Amino acid sequence: MQMFIHHFALVSLISLAITLGVATTGSLFRPDAWHARLQKPKGTPPPWVFPVVWTLLYMLMAFSAALVYTRPESPLRLAGLSLYGLQLVSNALWSWLFFNQHQILGALVDLLLLLLLVLACMMVFAQISPLAAWLLVPYVLWLGVALYLNAATYRLNRSS
Repeated sequence: MQMFIHHFALVSLISLAITLGVATTGSLFRPDAWHARLQKPKGTPPPWVFPVVWTLLYMLMAFSAALVYTRPESPLRLAGLSLYGLQLVSNALWSWLFFNQHQILGALVDLLLLLLLVLACMMVFAQISPLAAWLLVPYVLWLGVALYLNAATYRLNRSS
């Protein structure tokens, strides 16, 4: 049992490092003067909320992936972890599209893809570890908030 706990702790740390590494690439593209000029939708959280929420979500995501990784090798596990990796890339791409390229619509399309990837990931993870799938629920809920904010921002600013 102690060997499993050490293995799981190591896998969790590696998963967290990978997940936060991807998060760091997304954080390279931050709100700028262009973003400050955009009309924001009602209900937009204050700026400090985003790093707090995302940090917690990335921790839950990493732990979820670690739970799946420590299960026996299988095609299902490989599919789940592949979906997890793809959603990480899509997640990082959103920041580049929105904040760096100022592509509000492109970011919205990416966000829809991201949501589909996370839902697919959850479905696969649920077959391997129900807890791993449940740990992604807050992520899906926050992506719903992000979808609203992105779509409303596009609607409010599409003529500019």
